[in-house]
Amino acid sequence: MPSHKPQKIDLNTEYPCPCGRRGLLVPITLTEAFGCNRCQQIFVVEENGYAIEQLATSYPYKRSWRWMGHRWNTAHAKIGVSYLPLVVGIVVVLLMVWLPLALRSSGSINAILWAILALMLAILPAIMVWLAYRR
Repeated sequence: MPSHKPQKIDLNTEYPCPCGRRGLLVPITLTEAFGCNRCQQIFVVEENGYAIEQLATSYPYKRSWRWMGHRWNTAHAKIGVSYLPLVVGIVVVLLMVWLPLALRSSGSINAILWAILALMLAILPAIMVWLAYRR
């Protein structure tokens, strides 16, 4: 039966690539790193030895995985996993600011335009956060 606990990563063993491209992580000589023979990514073993981290400057957050004995599990990301509460908070704050302005408008068409503007301004940051942290 497979283990549910992360296992320590052996620096002399080949592992499947966590990026899902069917490559193999091959140890890089004289380093604590692995290189994928398929996607050419480099992965560094974290200090505790139970996780690897992808070396990539193009991502706004660091991707890391834990070896579970037969497959990789994504390690806890800082904000990438829990961006939904952040997006909901942004939408609520912006709607609390803009909707009272829309209700104070004199005409009903102005109120509708203000409400549409408020929704657009609330959705724009939510889309930006989603685009920044999607995988």
